[in-house]
Amino acid sequence: EVHLAESGGGLVQTGGSLRLSCVASGIDFDDYVLGWFRQAPGQEREGVACIHNKDGRAYYVDSVKGRFAISSDNAKNTVYLQMNSLKPEDTAVYYCTAEYLDLVTYLGGCGNFRLIDVDSWGKGTLVTVSS
Repeated sequence: EVHLAESGGGLVQTGGSLRLSCVASGIDFDDYVLGWFRQAPGQEREGVACIHNKDGRAYYVDSVKGRFAISSDNAKNTVYLQMNSLKPEDTAVYYCTAEYLDLVTYLGGCGNFRLIDVDSWGKGTLVTVSS
């Protein structure tokens, strides 16, 4: 059974930083893409960042490029999301996700951020950015 456990959310002022962590269990880390989605109040869930654990390819939604960085520690089965220069519009529940790395995703990359491709979800961690 796949289990994703997020941590690191909290309250931060505009311009501040937070680092989210997600420990994955029940999967072979190299066979999966791990990522982060978020959902703001009243809005649809959207993909934020994802990383191919096998080769380190990373993808981001345009709104966070240059501010967020995703990384993984294969030895710890952990993926991180470093969030800098936070804005009030980054306020959301952030979910850790796991997607099996099939051939289509391997060739095209995980940056489509389609909800249907996600195989497992964490419970989420709340990030609140105050203005």
